Amino acid sequence: MSGDRDHDLDLAVRLLSNTPTHEGRDPLTLRQWALSAEEFGARMTPGLLADVRIVEHEGGLDAGLLARYRSRPAQIELYVDTIDRAERLVDERRWRAWFPAGSVRAAALAHERAHEHLHHAGVRAEFKRALGHTALRIGRRRVYAHVVGADELAAHAYARVACGLGRSPLLLTEALAAAVQSDSRLPTQH
Repeated sequence: MSGDRDHDLDLAVRLLSNTPTHEGRDPLTLRQWALSAEEFGARMTPGLLADVRIVEHEGGLDAGLLARYRSRPAQIELYVDTIDRAERLVDERRWRAWFPAGSVRAAALAHERAHEHLHHAGVRAEFKRALGHTALRIGRRRVYAHVVGADELAAHAYARVACGLGRSPLLLTEALAAAVQSDSRLPTQH
């Protein structure tokens, strides 16, 4: 099991290293940020989103979207075509032990709930402190900086824990992006 967690952490580090603002960053720093973000996300406890409307759409495959949180008005958009493709991919890859039937939708909702939670000023400040990326230091006072991509890692970690998944949804997200790209290169049948 720890090998799976190590692989998930490697995926998280790769996500950060492929983020434009992190070119040339020390790999150990990226690894520490990824680990801190995953630990923070795994222990988050967002409240229920009672006032958030859930809206289902098609067109996620073309737009590269599985789900999206919008704050005004508060809603989570689920892209059912992408969710369906992700469920098929889980079967194709034989990953059901990690991602039980219906868990893609549940994980997408949990992931977006985590983004909503990270949107709150107090949580955001706590997250920045947990990451420890200092933007400015004057004596003993520090101003912590935002780490681009870390919120995604925290949201994936929250979804993994909240849904009891065997692996991080980041694994599925990465595999899905590759599968959709591969699907788009296939000739259409008439």
